[in-house]
Amino acid sequence: MTSLEVSEETEDSGPGGYAAARLLLLHEKERSGPPRRAALARLTDDWLAALFAAAAPPRGVALVAVGGYGRAELSPRSDLDLLLLHDGTADKAAIAALADRIWYPVWDLGLALDHSVRTAAEARATAADDLKVHLGLLDARPLAGDHGLVAALRTTVLADWRNQAPKRLPELDALCRERAERMGELQFLLEPDLKEARGGLRDAQALRAVAASWLADAPREGLDSARRRLLDARDALHLTTGRATDRLALQEQDAVAAELGLLDADTLLREVYEAARTISYATDVTWREVNRVLKARSARPRLRALLGGRGGGGRTATGKPPVERTPLAEGVVEMDGEVVLARTARPERDPVLPLRAAAAAAQSALPISLHAVRHLAATATPLPVPWPAEAREELVTLLGAGEATVPVWEALEAEGIITRLLPDWERVRCRPQRNPVHTWTVDRHLVETAVRASSLTRRVGRPDLLLVAALLHDIGKGWPGDHSVAGETIARDLATRIGFDRTDVATLATAVRHHLLLVETATRRDLDDPATVHAVAGAVGTVGTLELLHALTEADALATGPAAWSAWRASLVADLVKRVAGVLAGETPPDPEAAAPSAEQERLAIEALRTGEPVLALHTEPVAAEPEEPEPVGVELVIALPDQPGVLPAVAGVLALHRLTVRAADLRAVDLPLGLGAGSGPVLVLDWRVAAEYGSLPEAARLRADLVRALDGSLDIPARLAEREAAYPRRRGLTAPPPRVTVAAADSRLATVIEVRAQDAPGLLHRIGRALEGAAVRVRSAHVSTLGANAVDTLYVTRPDGSLLPDEEAIDLARTLEEALR
Repeated sequence: MTSLEVSEETEDSGPGGYAAARLLLLHEKERSGPPRRAALARLTDDWLAALFAAAAPPRGVALVAVGGYGRAELSPRSDLDLLLLHDGTADKAAIAALADRIWYPVWDLGLALDHSVRTAAEARATAADDLKVHLGLLDARPLAGDHGLVAALRTTVLADWRNQAPKRLPELDALCRERAERMGELQFLLEPDLKEARGGLRDAQALRAVAASWLADAPREGLDSARRRLLDARDALHLTTGRATDRLALQEQDAVAAELGLLDADTLLREVYEAARTISYATDVTWREVNRVLKARSARPRLRALLGGRGGGGRTATGKPPVERTPLAEGVVEMDGEVVLARTARPERDPVLPLRAAAAAAQSALPISLHAVRHLAATATPLPVPWPAEAREELVTLLGAGEATVPVWEALEAEGIITRLLPDWERVRCRPQRNPVHTWTVDRHLVETAVRASSLTRRVGRPDLLLVAALLHDIGKGWPGDHSVAGETIARDLATRIGFDRTDVATLATAVRHHLLLVETATRRDLDDPATVHAVAGAVGTVGTLELLHALTEADALATGPAAWSAWRASLVADLVKRVAGVLAGETPPDPEAAAPSAEQERLAIEALRTGEPVLALHTEPVAAEPEEPEPVGVELVIALPDQPGVLPAVAGVLALHRLTVRAADLRAVDLPLGLGAGSGPVLVLDWRVAAEYGSLPEAARLRADLVRALDGSLDIPARLAEREAAYPRRRGLTAPPPRVTVAAADSRLATVIEVRAQDAPGLLHRIGRALEGAAVRVRSAHVSTLGANAVDTLYVTRPDGSLLPDEEAIDLARTLEEALR
């Protein structure tokens, strides 16, 4: 028995019959997507019509579905948007009683209801004051009662919409922009709102409203399919969660993917991103056309006034003013604020024309017209392989245009031109990045990196290689395994395709292979260890490649997200680059044992040796960043104290007790120069960057007092942390991957290098320090790096006598640490 048959049998039995039929329909596996939404709407129509009829309505009354229900698109947990429309002749009490007899059964079933009772005149007046009401009425559909009354309302509402389009459409545009600013772009969010985010269902509805105004229309290709895909995802989300939610949370994505018959959550996100990208692109094109038409309309009265109502005088034979066409490049002109093809352009004979038009548009900071892009996609001859020099130059010009590159690139991508030029692009297109540090999908991150690199081209001798390396550095993320290794091969193939010579191809391949080398080494390795600097120099090979990698590292980090770059990271990378450049120039790295502390570290170390107690300096004001450099994360805390067991867990524990998050840290032992008047023995200097979890920073005196107590054993840090965790348990969220501890192949002759990767949490560094103390190893230096929710800590450890750990001991230590962090 089908759900509709159940509906017919149980229709007279009231809400219970409808509820049973609805439940049966929602669990039919053979019917989903548009058929299920339409069937649910019909089932609901029949039930509401029966309620309306049973209430014995007076004449001149109709029950109307509006909004999404008016479009017969009911998701499992959709609101019912209803209007009880009347002509004003019936008694108000009778209308109120009729409304109650319809609304209450809906509420009794626990269904969300958005309802109103109005005359046609009241509905028009409300729509005039409330844009959202007007939008809902555009989809008004009669359910029961006086259909003529509904038809008349639809006619007048549509007429009002078209007559008021010059006022209403700018309001709608502003509403969409405000929502996009608040909710973000669906095509890049890890947990997107399928309805409210930019490129979501609200924007698809807005495009329908624009089309209803007859002022402009959206590009239709793929739009219905994209909208349907988002509706299907929302249906699956409602069914799997049992809630009326539009937010595709991380923990729901696997279940939603399974409900839709998709491979996994990444496949789901790619489909959702593709749909959102189609709607976003259509939105951009449509609003550009709306604004162009409105601008032209507003100019006509002024033009007529200037001409005194006469024809001629610079007008064409049709009476319209001539359209100015400004040449931009061979075969490319600007017309009416857009880049279009010249009348003489012949894409079928000019394979470079797509890139030339795109470069001209980006350099002029103009949009490229939809018609031009589609004409190029349909008729342009494929580029020969390898590309001619002109094509390569136009690509570099496009990538070097800064922010203006993005909309032009998206226009080419929407019509398939990018994938045709760079076939490997398809594998990274709309590919999600589940690391929360990343703001963008892989493909958009690559373009954003090129945008960032465009401002750094004056720092390198080969700006063309920098821009292309930025575009390709993560191209390997479309393949399994290490993306840098896969990317090296792909970059070599693509660079050859683009027409670079062998030397440049090798340089680009090296840049892609080692695009993470500088930042990972600078933040996770001891730069005073000659082995660190020599390893980087060996991988880079030349000063020119080092220069290129330095700029690429900064561009990549800035395009990743705010947590990926800071003044502190920039200074570490710059220090490493300086040291590697010296090695490549034939200089000998300084002896790490002779490395001098800074003036402040030396002052604090002398005081620590003199008093035999910890001395610290807390710089409560963030260090000012250089112009155009991101603000550093947190404030600097410098601690000096005589070398003794338990320093790392003690300091880390005190910071955790004071709710200070460690964003970066450096621990090292220093020997003071003789003759400073202080005691003798090594001093530990800890240079930390910390941020308050919430509230204000603690006073330096309180930190010092607690540190003294922690070191002498009078402050039981593990117990205090356990008490706080018991009193304020952290919210259960997404299950993090388990910690991973490895012995790094650093070839250091000074210490054994242990690398810890784990979910960042209060007290993490304290637990690491306790585990190291329990293993009876000495921490020579530690380098802590926090990226979003992930911590990457590198520890240089030795035996108590200063010797390196044998391989077996190092492996055992790594296992011990990993177990302690689980």
